[in-house]
Amino acid sequence: MPDLPKKKVGIVACSGEELPEGTVTRLAALKVLEELRPADTVTICLPLFLAGGEGDRAFARFYPTIAVDGCKERCAERATEMYSGSPAASFVVSDLIAENGLEPPQGRRRLNEAGVLAVDITAEHMARAVDELLGKGWSRRTGSFIEPETATEAQGVIEATCACGSGIPVQEVLVEGQNITLIALPVIFQQFHKAGKLPSDDTAKELFEMVKIYNPISEGTDKSYTDILLREYSDFCHKEEAAK
Repeated sequence: MPDLPKKKVGIVACSGEELPEGTVTRLAALKVLEELRPADTVTICLPLFLAGGEGDRAFARFYPTIAVDGCKERCAERATEMYSGSPAASFVVSDLIAENGLEPPQGRRRLNEAGVLAVDITAEHMARAVDELLGKGWSRRTGSFIEPETATEAQGVIEATCACGSGIPVQEVLVEGQNITLIALPVIFQQFHKAGKLPSDDTAKELFEMVKIYNPISEGTDKSYTDILLREYSDFCHKEEAAK
C-alpha cells in the first residue's frame, strides 16, 4: 500500500456568524484543534472547501471528518457530503444544548456563560469522536491514552494545522472529458516504478484496482480509467528514467 501521511481527523465547522451557535462551533473546533487533540486533528476551511480547495476535499475523501454545525441547517455536514462523502461524525450545537438542558447562548463575538459551557460540551463530544475514529481509548484515571502513541510528537507547543497542507498526494487526470483528481496516484506510481513494473495492459489493470481503493469510480468507466492510467504511468516512467 502507498506510504501516506499519518491518519488524522478533519474538523469542519460551520461559518455562520448570524447566530451565537455559530460562534460556539468555531470556538469548540478551535479548542479540539489546539488544546484537546492537537496531534490528531486538522482544520478544514469551509469557505475554501466550498470554493474548490482540492487539498481540503482530498483530505475529507481520504480521512475521516467531523462536521459541527450551529443549527439544523447543517451547512458543514451537507457541504462535506456533497463534495467528499458523508462525514464520519457530525454534531449540531442546538441539539447538544437541548440534550444537556442548557440555556440558549447569547452573544456572537463574546459568548455568555451558557455559550462558554456549550463550547466545552461540544468540544468534549468532538474529542471523544476523534478518539473513536482513531481507535484510541482514554483513561480518566491516568489522564492519558490507554494505548501508547505509535508516533513520537515533537516537544513543545503543537499548533492547529490545516488540511490543505496535509501532504496527501493528488494528481489531476482527464477522463471522458472531465478533469478528475485522483488521491494517492503519485505515490502509487512511485510504488509501481520502484517495484519494476513496466507500463503494460496488465500493469494498467493493477493500477486501476489500487486507485479504486482510494477514489470513487463511476460505473462503466473502467476502460477509460485504465487507458488514462496507462498513459500517465508511461509518462511518469519516462520522466523517472530521464532524470537518472
